[in-house]
Amino acid sequence: MSRRSERAEREQSRRHHRRVVMMIAAGVVGVALVGGAGTAWASGSLSAWFAGGPVCGEPIELTVVADTAIARPVKAIAAEYDAREDACSRTDVVAQDSADTAALLASGNGSDIDAWIPDSPVWLVRMAASARSLGRDVPDLALERSIASSPVVFAAPVSGAKALAGRTLSWTDVLSGDLPTLLADPEASSASLNGLQAMERAAPIGQAKQFQNAMIRLSDGAPARVDAAFGSLAVSPPGTVAIASEQQVAMHNHDDASTPLLALYPSDGTLALQFPFLRMLDESELAKNLDAEGEPTGDDAARAELELRAQQLDALKIALWDASDRFAAEGFRDGTGGGELKQDGVLADATEVGSAAASAQVSILRTWGVVSLRSRILSVIDVSGSMEEPTITGLRRIDLLQQAASTTISQLSEAVDVGVWAFSTTRIGDQDWEDLSPIEPLADEAHRTQVLDVLASLPARLGGATGLYDTTLAAVKQVRSAYDPETVNSVLLLTDGKNEDENGISRDQLLDELAAMAEDGEQVPVVLVGIGPDTDIESMRLIAEATGGAAYSAQRPEDLKTVLTDALSQRSCRPNC
Repeated sequence: MSRRSERAEREQSRRHHRRVVMMIAAGVVGVALVGGAGTAWASGSLSAWFAGGPVCGEPIELTVVADTAIARPVKAIAAEYDAREDACSRTDVVAQDSADTAALLASGNGSDIDAWIPDSPVWLVRMAASARSLGRDVPDLALERSIASSPVVFAAPVSGAKALAGRTLSWTDVLSGDLPTLLADPEASSASLNGLQAMERAAPIGQAKQFQNAMIRLSDGAPARVDAAFGSLAVSPPGTVAIASEQQVAMHNHDDASTPLLALYPSDGTLALQFPFLRMLDESELAKNLDAEGEPTGDDAARAELELRAQQLDALKIALWDASDRFAAEGFRDGTGGGELKQDGVLADATEVGSAAASAQVSILRTWGVVSLRSRILSVIDVSGSMEEPTITGLRRIDLLQQAASTTISQLSEAVDVGVWAFSTTRIGDQDWEDLSPIEPLADEAHRTQVLDVLASLPARLGGATGLYDTTLAAVKQVRSAYDPETVNSVLLLTDGKNEDENGISRDQLLDELAAMAEDGEQVPVVLVGIGPDTDIESMRLIAEATGGAAYSAQRPEDLKTVLTDALSQRSCRPNC
């Protein structure tokens, strides 16, 4: 039997009951811990409770997910640690983009991960926000100090350096458009996200619109990844730069010496990528092995395996912290931003960096997701009588929805086509939906005005029950009728209830028809946003799964705007987000 098969068999029962819970402590340097038993495990002090300590029998299987930028040295260091005589582990290091891991954890998956090394603490906050918007429990992690870092710089081709000679480059130059800049999609690049935050900080007080306009400009034709941005530099006008990390520049020069780059350091300061060591806290396993006073109880073998796993993770973490020279060889500074590099194209000595703010970066991501949206959207809005219900804010559900939708539509770029339906039971005869505005480009100012006027009219249209299933099917068919393979074609459905149309199709019929339509490859994701406590979350998730969409939940009225923005900004999100 292979090592993987043995591990799968051994882990199967453990995963059956395992629930990963995550504590967000972004921006904290040091160790962020969960109280009680979690604190003891995260600090490696379970040995104080378990007399005699664990004995290494069969090596513990560990899974560490590391951002693709740092996975190579992490894998080598982990292999060296596993080979030590005092080690009792076999570590599988999985290379995965941090955004993808965050999406995986937010969706409730990834329970077999023991530790995660992202390229920024922002992904913890992003993961937590996504999990809450999806109506799921937030996974629980202990955030410990970074094993490596890398400042954000401007990358310029050596061949075009003359065009920048004598210039002092700053984030203000990018903000104003005076410095032609390539910015990779910040949903996949922490370097880009840090660059955007540096730009936001450079924006004059009271001129937030300048930053938003800069994002719209940078999003036009934005490369998907930093390496694609590097490739585009070769065919861009002289004087163009790409936003990247210092490490990405160093590794590009190492791997592709034919097109060398220079790292140019912003004169108004910069931020740095941080690679923290994050350990999953398995609360269920801890709870079953500790009594109410936090003393060990239960099966001795289970306690010993748990302690051994904790000790191996602690030892691996220390091995990574102590490997600054190994990380420097891959272009990284140490976890505090110091250290010397010996790579072409970058400074040998470390530059001073500022502190990134994870919560502000999540807000930037939401705005980026809206302003850079390129898609056709049919917005389908519940106007059943229950939308008349008041909320704790004093406003009705429909009032909150109308305000949030109007604000969001106002931020959408001109590259978006939007239409609006209202739905409840028997809106037009036996039909549960009403077409209020066709799917047309928002670039047409008259259409944008019409959409906003329709949204403003919704409070006067209330009545009837919730005709969810018939309306969902009709909406998907409508979007498919003019399907554009060059963009994202989707339905955004907002509701506060469950299907109440007794004369319509059943849920099973709806799911079967949605599955049958998707067989031709013309997928129309249905993104559903539930408002308040009465929504049918299970049906929403089944509809989302059948169409490749997502189901969001705004349990509190004040969450609606954030949830709606998340739903839109992640409309073409990677799987499981």
